[in-house]
Amino acid sequence: MKIAVIGLGYVGLPLARLFATKYSVVGFDINQGRVAELNSGKDSTLEVEDELLQSVLKKSASAENGLYCSTNLDDIKDCNYYVVTVPTPVDKNNRPDLTPLYKSSETVGKVLKKGDIVIYESTVYPGVTEDECVPVLEKISGLKFNEDFFAGYSPERINPGDKEHTVEKILKVTAGSTPEVGQKVDQLYKSVITAGTHLAPTIKVAEAAKVIENSQRDINIAFVNELSKIFNCMDIDTHAVLEAAGTKWNFLPFKPGLVGGHCIGVDPYYLAQKAQEMGYHPEIILAGRRLNDSMGEYVASQVVKLMIKRGVIVNGSSVLMLGITFKENCPDVRNTKIVDVIKALKDYGINVTIFDPWANPAEVQHEYGIETVSELPKDKYDAIILGVAHNEFKELDFAGLKKEKSVVYDVKGILGAKADGKL
Repeated sequence: MKIAVIGLGYVGLPLARLFATKYSVVGFDINQGRVAELNSGKDSTLEVEDELLQSVLKKSASAENGLYCSTNLDDIKDCNYYVVTVPTPVDKNNRPDLTPLYKSSETVGKVLKKGDIVIYESTVYPGVTEDECVPVLEKISGLKFNEDFFAGYSPERINPGDKEHTVEKILKVTAGSTPEVGQKVDQLYKSVITAGTHLAPTIKVAEAAKVIENSQRDINIAFVNELSKIFNCMDIDTHAVLEAAGTKWNFLPFKPGLVGGHCIGVDPYYLAQKAQEMGYHPEIILAGRRLNDSMGEYVASQVVKLMIKRGVIVNGSSVLMLGITFKENCPDVRNTKIVDVIKALKDYGINVTIFDPWANPAEVQHEYGIETVSELPKDKYDAIILGVAHNEFKELDFAGLKKEKSVVYDVKGILGAKADGKL
């Protein structure tokens, strides 16, 4: 058994590392810089500790068990399992962009052989694997689906930045294009996932299960975000309300906040798109998305209101934004909603300085055209916004950053009495 993992990002690398503890694995990626970095034993995403990565690395694709990373198609041509772990983003109109899936399917199709199994992990709407990806595999390879080659699906459940719930400790859903292949896919994952697996009856069921996981979280967060807006109008502490309500055993512990990242802020659009194609308008899913996507502007407006009440002249004022990654203690800036807050503040004529010790300034500049700093500035600001709950910010000396009338706004609700306002 030889496994190729296509895509070595936040999902692919941890999985490839795990498979490499038992199998011969080739990690394939088109980013030469990323591959060179990994083969040197370093991971800039910080998902796999360098020592752990180095323990499974091998010097060539033909070597025995272990992981070799490559950009060379020849290095994966003798694999018999291909696991696709590429991103599934949305475009500027929030429509699913399947380009990475099409491109990776073309790549696999060039080396596909009789008896091979192609497993997709990317989050999609039901039907993408068999209706969109498989035809690409058939066209490029010239082979026939479910006769010459087979497909599987096992949706990723990686939680970036989480060092407790690592890939092997999260139960994995599996599925195959035939019952027999389903068993093979399930056994493959079961051999490395200590938390166990759940074999779904079909690929479409597994795809649907994944996409509703994050849609459910999105809707629940939208509900508490709306509660936050209501209670702020009533001058009631939303977090105190949630703490009191949480004393009931079946109350769900969601908190208000900005919903970004590559999953919760994206996946509901995949389900909504497919529903609309089938003639159904998904009201609750899209309502939740609209509300959550509006929270960046809402945060900015709340900060500006507090500044005005303090007598701060808004136009030309200075704001320090603490954090730009999409979540705490993680360098991932994909689809971060902090940029919505920054844009809204700049629309008010405010000068914004962004400090994030976790984010790569070059990556932020490339993704959003925004300048960030990695060291805490020594200036004083008219307002300070805690946007991301990095550990470094919890004990920060806010007094040294404030002017006489400065405002501190806490998006994450962790600063307590230090904050003048919070979600």
